[in-house]
Amino acid sequence: MIDDKSNKYDLFSFKKLTPQVKTFLNETKNQLKGSERRLFMARVVFNLGYGGPLRAERELGWDRTTIRKGLAELKSGITCCDNYSGRGRKPVEQHLVNLLEDIEDIVSPISQTDPTFRTTKLYSPITATEVHRRLKEDKGYTDQELPTIRTINSKLNQMGYRLKKVGKCKPKKKSQKPMPSSIMSILQTK
Repeated sequence: MIDDKSNKYDLFSFKKLTPQVKTFLNETKNQLKGSERRLFMARVVFNLGYGGPLRAERELGWDRTTIRKGLAELKSGITCCDNYSGRGRKPVEQHLVNLLEDIEDIVSPISQTDPTFRTTKLYSPITATEVHRRLKEDKGYTDQELPTIRTINSKLNQMGYRLKKVGKCKPKKKSQKPMPSSIMSILQTK
């Protein structure tokens, strides 16, 4: 809490910001993260006095909304939580809860393992376009709610399905080619 009568953060006041002081303040700010950074910025701005946020924006290049948030944290004594994980676009599974299970229902009956059993990958002769079409026809999805074909393709890859026709195992030849020095090859050439 900041008390107006006794300024416990007024260790020194900034009358003029020299280039050395600006460099020091910006380097210190860049070493801090999150709420510590905002509190440092708020304390510096508080020591700049009246018009401090505008002056810090002009002379130091700091963001005034960050300064405003830091000043609110400094005055209230409550630190704001940063919700970085809440940002960004949510995966399609959160919007369409049953989508992955429906894709699994379509692809798994016709998928095959590698016939040589060298890998554990599953191969499917069905394309993402075909899965998209079957989701609309069989499962009742609409074009608006379904993701793009590219997204369905990436989900198929994440689920372990690869687009490939699986060929049959070819048996090895039992007879070997005759060697040029063998008697049979000499007799065949005559």
